[in-house]
Amino acid sequence: MIDKKSLIHKSASIADNVSIGAYAIIGENVSVGEGTVIKEHAVLRANTSMGKNNTVFQFSTIGEQPQDLKFDNENTTCTIGDNNIIREYSSIHRGTKDGISDTIIGNNNLL
Repeated sequence: MIDKKSLIHKSASIADNVSIGAYAIIGENVSVGEGTVIKEHAVLRANTSMGKNNTVFQFSTIGEQPQDLKFDNENTTCTIGDNNIIREYSSIHRGTKDGISDTIIGNNNLL
């Protein structure tokens, strides 16, 4: 179920059997795998890829710009694996060009 009060960018790819709560924001070039639950008020920003069967709790932000003063709008990404639980107020940012340009969270994690 996708709540009508959520905001989903037209370029986002949402798999079958995904639940998205009210006021959640799914940004540009985001992909969400099947069976994932995005609770109300969660934010998935540009260039984020999320695997299957994840749960993102309210007020979490995933894929925001890096907290790095050298960041200059480079094309960086955030990759989340499968079966993760991302609890309230978690913050996961995209990578930086000085790293591997990708923040990678594997599978079966509790954050």
